[in-house]
Amino acid sequence: MSVVDLIMPKLGESIMEATILKWHKKPGDAIKQDETVLDIATDKVDSEVPSTAEGVLESILFNENDVVPIGAVIARIRVGANAAVAPAQTTAPVTTPQYEDAKLVEEIPYQPVAHQVNTSNSNKVRFYSPLVLNIAQEEGIGMAELENIPGTGQDGRVSKKDILAYVAARTNPQQQATAAPVQQAAQPVALVQQAASGNVNTHQNLPTVFTGNVEVIEMDRMRKLIAKHMIDSKHTSAHVTSFAECDVTNLVLWREKVKKDFEKREGEKITFTPLFIEAIVKCIKRYPMMSSSVDGDKIIIKKDLHIGMATALPNGNLIVPVIKNADQLNLVGLTKQVNGLANAARTGKLRPDDTNGGTFTLTNVGTFGSIMGTPIINQPQVAIMAVGAIKKRPMVIETPQGDSIAIRHMMYISLSYDHRIIDGALGSTFLNAVSKELENFDGARNF
Repeated sequence: MSVVDLIMPKLGESIMEATILKWHKKPGDAIKQDETVLDIATDKVDSEVPSTAEGVLESILFNENDVVPIGAVIARIRVGANAAVAPAQTTAPVTTPQYEDAKLVEEIPYQPVAHQVNTSNSNKVRFYSPLVLNIAQEEGIGMAELENIPGTGQDGRVSKKDILAYVAARTNPQQQATAAPVQQAAQPVALVQQAASGNVNTHQNLPTVFTGNVEVIEMDRMRKLIAKHMIDSKHTSAHVTSFAECDVTNLVLWREKVKKDFEKREGEKITFTPLFIEAIVKCIKRYPMMSSSVDGDKIIIKKDLHIGMATALPNGNLIVPVIKNADQLNLVGLTKQVNGLANAARTGKLRPDDTNGGTFTLTNVGTFGSIMGTPIINQPQVAIMAVGAIKKRPMVIETPQGDSIAIRHMMYISLSYDHRIIDGALGSTFLNAVSKELENFDGARNF
């Protein structure tokens, strides 16, 4: 008989932690190999974690809603011919998780350390996750105050739910009046300490007052993560947006001509998205700096072109599945990838790997009627392109016989890029190249 560690899996190069949403098994349950043990969530997608061995779940090392570093041991499975179902354990048998070379990526330059809980009947060490520490910093909760917040997590740890409930009670006078005495006592101590240092913020704890006929809606988890990423991107990259107008008449007429035959032969509907991606990939080959990232004072050029496509979900949130090695796919392959990822996103069936590794992103704001947009860069990328709605407009056409006015299918495209490494000349040149690629679309081509 032996014990196998179940590790929090690596879910992509930019993901360093995940939140445990739900345990499907409890200690003592029999598990088959590849059977789902728990559900986890990252800042990009939810996923299931299967068992890596067949046996009995020996122990669970983290609770639901805990934020766990990638590579950490999250459970142990007893395997072997003599493995028997053990009594269920309600709490994890270890107090200090083993991180096995896992990296912690935090938003503040703070290294997690152990803090003694201020209770007379406990000498245990209390740990705080990076998420809890970040919330505490944003809400102005000092360490002395944090240590007095009752925790419902493993070994009394403060979970995200605990600290958010504490913040809500602190900002709501009615709830604050019924809060636990230890919570009431913590705030005056913190205020006295702040007053002694001269750092009192008189507006910090005042509740927000809404007037008029309003409805207050709590952001869901994904919306909070999206909001954070958008702000982080603005703080990271020096955003510049350039615009171009392109005549896509040839492309529109060609798609209209072949779409029925394409669907009949390939079993897929051809949209404009794979045609846009095809043009973008051709131009990135000529201007490889557009597929890069910044690492300190180094520029990392990504030669494997993985194109992300922003996709709206039924609940109004946004996710960016990635077409891997888009430069190696023909139009049929791109169409199948675009449709498959879009359907998986809308039905909640995306895998973690489906949203990782993007090197350039396309967003189609025209889907919702917008004629142009100023998209925010999807970190750690350095550029994102938006395509607007295609509209018929009278345009001046230059011909050898002279100028004439004709009805053309016109579209605005925009490019937001990181001015730290992409200057206006390169950004505008690339944007113009994509515009010309779309305008010069071969209306006689085969698919």
